[in-house]
Amino acid sequence: MAIEVGTEAPDFELRDNHGRAVRLSGFRGEKNVLLFFYPFAFTGVCTGELRELRAHLPAFVNDGTQLLAVSADSVPTLRVFGDQEDLEFPLLSDFWPHGEVSRAYGVFDEEKGCAVRGTFVVDKAGFVRWSVVNALPDARDAADYVKALEAL
Repeated sequence: MAIEVGTEAPDFELRDNHGRAVRLSGFRGEKNVLLFFYPFAFTGVCTGELRELRAHLPAFVNDGTQLLAVSADSVPTLRVFGDQEDLEFPLLSDFWPHGEVSRAYGVFDEEKGCAVRGTFVVDKAGFVRWSVVNALPDARDAADYVKALEAL
């Protein structure tokens, strides 16, 4: 079960596609965070969703908002994927301990070994203010994230 709106977002530190450590609480007091969990790099629906985010990047990476995309892929896999798709936002590796952050947010599919399509808007105070969770085959609509962020 995904964590509920109104709860404090579980803090975490993960490595991005360039090997840099990224901590959720590092944005506290400065930026809202669009936390975007996706199953795997190089898969059709995931690639399409990330391309959609790239197409509307100014809405998700700006002075008031930071996009963080999380999957259970390894850092080297995310590096190649990010370079190939020209993704200029952090792709975070929840590889080891496998799916630990996805589990903390209640979006890890134990049977498949990956995150389902969960998205959370975390406000500057560190609380979840909006969320949507879709099954593995069901793409999300980036326009919903824009509306959720505008509501903050």
